[in-house]
Formats: sequence, C-alpha cells, structure tokens
Amino acid sequence: MTTAIFSHIACLDHDPGQYHPECPARLSSILDALNVEKFKGLAWREAPMIDPAVIELAHPARFVDRVLGAIPPMGRAAFDADTVVSPGSREAALRAVGAVCAAVDAVAAGELTNAFCPVRPPGHHAEPERAMGFCLFNNVAIGAFHARKAHGYRRIAVVDFDVHHGNGTQAMFEHDADLFYASSHEYPLYPGTGSAEERGVGNIVNAPLPPGAGGREFRAAYERVVLPALDAFAPELLLISAGFDAHRADPLSTLELVEDDYAWITRELVGIARRRCADRVVSALEGGYDLEALANSAAAHVRELMAA
Repeated sequence: MTTAIFSHIACLDHDPGQYHPECPARLSSILDALNVEKFKGLAWREAPMIDPAVIELAHPARFVDRVLGAIPPMGRAAFDADTVVSPGSREAALRAVGAVCAAVDAVAAGELTNAFCPVRPPGHHAEPERAMGFCLFNNVAIGAFHARKAHGYRRIAVVDFDVHHGNGTQAMFEHDADLFYASSHEYPLYPGTGSAEERGVGNIVNAPLPPGAGGREFRAAYERVVLPALDAFAPELLLISAGFDAHRADPLSTLELVEDDYAWITRELVGIARRRCADRVVSALEGGYDLEALANSAAAHVRELMAA
C-alpha cells in the first residue's frame, strides 16, 4: 500500500480574483512541489465530480442548491467579502468534495495506506447553511459522513491544524459523541470561535494558541491536550484538515511554525492512526497563503504520510 494524491486541474479554475489570498497559485505550488523525484513513490488519482446528493450528508439540500445556483456563468459573485465564486467554482467545489470522498473509499478498501487531497476551495469554515471564510462546502465533514454511510465507520475523528478555527466542522460534529473534532489555532482570530470552553458533548477539543506562539507552544498543546484526547477517542478513521497558514511566513496570522512542526504533527497523528485505526488517514488542504511556505510545508506533511 502507498500514499496517494487526489486532486484535479479543475480546482485551479475557482478564481476569487486577482488579489484574493485563496488563489489558484496555491494549488499549483503544492502540485509542483510534489511532482519531483523524491516523491516518485506517490500514487496520483484524479478527483471525481461528486454527486451533489452526497454533499447533503452534511449540508441541507436547500443550501447545496443555493450555493451551486449562485455560481455565475461569467464574472464573479460573493457570499460575503471573503467568499467569492467564479464560473469554474462549481466543478472545483464538486471535485474538492469528490477528492476527499474518493480518498476515503480507497483507504477504507485497503487500496492505500493514506491520502492527501490538495484541493480548493477549502472547507472547514463552511457551516451547515453558510458559506464563509473562502469555503463553500465542508469537504472534510462531508468525507466523514460519507465514511459512515458508505463504509459503516461509527467513530470518526478530524484534527485541524489550520491557523483558523474550523467553526464549520465543529458545528457539524458538536452534538454527536461518536464524532471527534480537535483544533489548534491562533486565538483570538477569525472566525472568533474555538475557545477551550467549547467542548460540545465532550467530543470537541480546542487548543487555542496566543498570537506569536511558535513550535514549542504548538507541540506542547498537542502533547498535553489534543493527542491524548484523540488516542482515547480511538477513531476508526482519522481525517486531517491540513492548513499551513500557521507558518511564520504566512501573511494571515502571527504564529511562528516552520516546516518541521508540520512534519512532527503528521508523524504524531499517523502514529495514533497506526495504533487505533489501521493507518487509515485522509488529509485535505485548508489554508496556507505564502506560496513557498505552503509548498514546503505540504511537502513535509506528505513525506511523513509516505513514511507511515
């Protein structure tokens, strides 16, 4: 078994505008970084177009229809000041969800050890009935609900190390004790959620980090709070919201992580997956807005997935 990359060129066609940080070059930079000799062991899979009915596992049908119906035939439209769509956004969004669900299928079938889905638009801010924070549909949460319906997994965990709290994933998970969501993030920062007191039904673990925190504080939060809780939860499948915008070079935060911090947390997470869920890990891209830091951090993440 091996590590696979699930992506599609159509994810480059989601174009929120020339000066928008969530730009197509984010994906290009990652694909270029992975398309080199040292990653020749990767399997590459094309992300399929998901049936919109699968999205309805996490989002009401009326919301799915509203989002897809708002995508313009030309020009751009906006759900809010941050969340902008273009004609290519429909296929990009459906393939972003499709990538995560196809990766779940392949990992569940034992075809792969794990997978990384460099796709866009990202997903973890998308609430059940609200597109926000650059996100249209919650790719990882949909993947979790798909894993339940298609493969019978009951206990599913999401760990989110994006610098912004995944309010959407938390909102979708917080009332279900068989779903686990843990997030490390700068706090206070957009979207304003993610305090340590937000615990759902005991299944939500937030590890807020103060502005300016670096690798030492990040690792301590995981060692003391997140990893023990994840291990105790004993998931059947682990999903990762892999945002790389806590990097010291990123323009949208003040945290001070470096590539080795992302390699470290990936090793820790795959270690728990090895013990608890037969190595089943699916990771999906969230944030990261300095192109060089994003590419290097994603490469560090994938190297550790390949070593699992």
